[in-house]
Amino acid sequence: MILGKMKEIAEAYLGKAVKNAVITVPAYFNDSQRQATKDAGTIAGLNVIHMINEPTAAAIAYGLDKKSEIIGKINALIFDLGGGTFDVSLSMIEEGGVFEVKAVSGDTHLGGEDFDNRMVDHCVSMFKRKWNKDLTGNQRALGRLRFACEKAKRILSNATQTSIELDCLHDGIDFSMKFTRAKFEELNMSLFNQCIETLDKCLKDAKVEKSWVDEIILVGGSTRIPKVQQMLRELFGWKELCKSVNPDEVVAFGAAVMAAKLSGSNDKGVQDVLLHDVTPLSLGIEVKGKLFDVVIPRNTRIPTKKFKKYDTGKDNQCAAIIKVYQGERTKCTDNYLMGKFRVSGIPPAPKGAVTFENCFEIDHNGILTVTAKILSTNVSNKLTITNENGRLSKDDIDKMVKEADKYKLDDQEHKKKVNAYNDLEDCICNMKKKVKEYKVNKRVRLESLKNMENAIDETLKWLQDNQSASVDEIQFKKVFLEFFCRLLV
Repeated sequence: MILGKMKEIAEAYLGKAVKNAVITVPAYFNDSQRQATKDAGTIAGLNVIHMINEPTAAAIAYGLDKKSEIIGKINALIFDLGGGTFDVSLSMIEEGGVFEVKAVSGDTHLGGEDFDNRMVDHCVSMFKRKWNKDLTGNQRALGRLRFACEKAKRILSNATQTSIELDCLHDGIDFSMKFTRAKFEELNMSLFNQCIETLDKCLKDAKVEKSWVDEIILVGGSTRIPKVQQMLRELFGWKELCKSVNPDEVVAFGAAVMAAKLSGSNDKGVQDVLLHDVTPLSLGIEVKGKLFDVVIPRNTRIPTKKFKKYDTGKDNQCAAIIKVYQGERTKCTDNYLMGKFRVSGIPPAPKGAVTFENCFEIDHNGILTVTAKILSTNVSNKLTITNENGRLSKDDIDKMVKEADKYKLDDQEHKKKVNAYNDLEDCICNMKKKVKEYKVNKRVRLESLKNMENAIDETLKWLQDNQSASVDEIQFKKVFLEFFCRLLV
């Protein structure tokens, strides 16, 4: 509906039909969210020719605004805090209009609305304390209060104090209270700190120090909050912040530049623009032990195409289910399942004898296509990602990146255990093959072969009955089986 309204406004201004569009999205949008945005454009009657990350669009706008001043290159930090999303991006802007994104980070559920919510919650609490009445069931009262809080927030960016006055807010009671900038900052401090933590993470991902940053570009209305600006200046040794471009318009300006380039504008400055963007989250598949095997690491430059080979995990395997995930955790279940598809027609063969190749391709819009091909037969299958699972919740996004550090040790231990389990399973498989060979060659006594078979069967039963065994126990069982079988030979 919003895109449809914007299409109407543009057509009324230009006096002609508008069909093609460049749409910006938060840099930290996953594939499903990007697909949903692209679909919204189509529903609004637009042909979406390109989708561009918002911080990248801001960097383009800044680069053109400062074109005459750029000599060599400028390392820019784009700090984009809007109404509902937060992005931070590190980009290199080179002389001549080359834009290269080094790293992105963010939160698709953090922005000005969250600051408003903290204010609303505080006002609801104060109303209940004074009048012993709960506002939360009165949606009309909450709507009026939210509007008043947002207005107060904007005033507090320029003044140190304001007041919220609402007549007949609830049960005929008038509501009035003073709101100071200090109180606003106190209520939202944890969210401001969250922004700085995300910024630190982006610097770490890009493997650069704070001194690497030449310019800090503010994007989004929420960057007008004095405390946010103060924390940024403190972090970067009181470096001045770039406010030469309008934070509300800079993203749209960058998108317009990209649209002009793609529609064949004769403006040389526009045609010289060259963009290198990155993918915000790692992409990969589920492998044995429900582990996440990364094919395209996060912050890889796009468009990109990566290939990775995998062998069959069972004897005479005739099909494989490819599950595609997006995220940063070791266990697949802790990441976001993007989709799955079946590869059939695998020729019967022993475990590991058939290889299939997975191809992950991300286009310039950041949208993914996955293809799996059996190398011996050239039979292939393709996954078309859909957005049927909808938008991720805040908890899902947090799990992808923030918990990656928190649970790093747990993930490492889990990976060790899965690897030990797989090694023992492979060892049992190899020993069974050796017993068959010994029987054919008749190089080993029948009694020894019987003992080997018993040892293999006992180990296999132990493995099935002891799924919660420790890494040391599993490794000991493998060493013991190998040693025991060697003695008999």
